[in-house]
Order: sequence, then structure tokens, then C-alpha cells
Amino acid sequence: MAERLATWVWVGASALALVAGMVNVVGYLGFEHQAITHLTGTTTLLGSALAGGDLHAAGQLAAMLLAFVGGATLSGLLVQDSVLRLGRRYGVALAIEAVLLALAVPLFTRGSFAGPVLAAVAIGLQNAMATTYSGAIIRTSHVSGMFTDLGITLGHALRGLPVARRRLWLCLVIITSFLAGGILGALAFHAVDYRALYFPAVLTGVTGLSYAAWKHVKLNADQSGNRR
Repeated sequence: MAERLATWVWVGASALALVAGMVNVVGYLGFEHQAITHLTGTTTLLGSALAGGDLHAAGQLAAMLLAFVGGATLSGLLVQDSVLRLGRRYGVALAIEAVLLALAVPLFTRGSFAGPVLAAVAIGLQNAMATTYSGAIIRTSHVSGMFTDLGITLGHALRGLPVARRRLWLCLVIITSFLAGGILGALAFHAVDYRALYFPAVLTGVTGLSYAAWKHVKLNADQSGNRR
């Protein structure tokens, strides 16, 4: 599994995990200590709110869930595949994510609930876009799966079973990048408040433009090679 990972997959997964870590920590520190990039805690809080009859909180939590799903739906419309492959419209998806994150900043600043909703749409779009490549499951908005795969790999190593080393490194890269994003996001939030989200917005936009440029060069090179 994951024995053939292209360079753009490594770079893209690392950059997007960094983005998710930054967005999540800004949302956590600024919006009622609630995560944005993954839904396990949100679903748990929704259950608690419903059990306690807090319909206002339940409505907000349900809206966050729907926003994330809406972003994933948009990714499905744009990318139209669950497997990473050259030629898909990842650049367009990343550009939309960058715009959504940038638009969320003034909304967060005004205390509008639309801010975290837009951020959840952006990350839902991102997470659905990066799913699998060469048999490897790639999730950039949360690291529970990465830690699980890391533990499984270590268990196999202790039993003397074959270990997919590149899969192991992929898990470590995504975990480290997400953690780094959390650190940078927290520092930026304490320094410039919600404007910290401009950093992941710019990084996402640059990643999208870089992918579009690389794809253009790669496809032109392949076409030239086929004509020879």
C-alpha cells in the first residue's frame, strides 16, 4: 500500500494538513472551543445538546455538520472522483477553499455564525478532495485515521510482518503537518486574532495555483512525448 506516491501528493498532503491544523485551532480558540475540521466532537456535542433540550446549540451544531457535508458535496461535483489523479480540478477546488476561508475572516470578526460555517464548508471541500492515492487513504482535515494506521504499522513491525514504509512516512508527515498548523495557527491567532485565517487561505491558494501550473507542464510534456 502506498508504495508509489508522487511528489505532488506528498507536498499537497503536507500543505493541506497544515492548513487544516491552522483553521481548526483558530476555530477552537475563537468559536466556543469547538473543532471545525472534524465532526466526531461536533456530533457528540449535538447529542448532548439534544438530550439537554438546548435547541439553539443543537441548531448551530447541526449547521456545522451540514456545512462540512456541503463542502464535501461540492468537491464531489467538481472533482468527480474519490481517487487522486492528475488532471482533476483540484486547482479549482483549492481556489474556492481559499476564497471561503478569506470570506470567513470578517464574519468571524463580527461574531457572525456564518464565519465558522464557511470555514467548515472549506474544510469539508478539502477533505473530500484528498481521499485516496495508490491505495493509501489520505485524510488531511483530521489525524485519528493517521494515528490508527501508525499504530497498525507499528504492530505489524513488532510481529515481524512486512511494513509499508511509505505509508508510515505519509502518516507521520500528515500528523506532523497538522500539529505544526495547530502551533502556527495558535501563535497567529494570539497575534492577529481571526486574521490568522488569511495565512491558510493564502497557502491554499498558492497550493492550488502550484498544482494547476504543475499539471499544465506535466500534461504538455506527456502530450509531446506521445507525439514523438
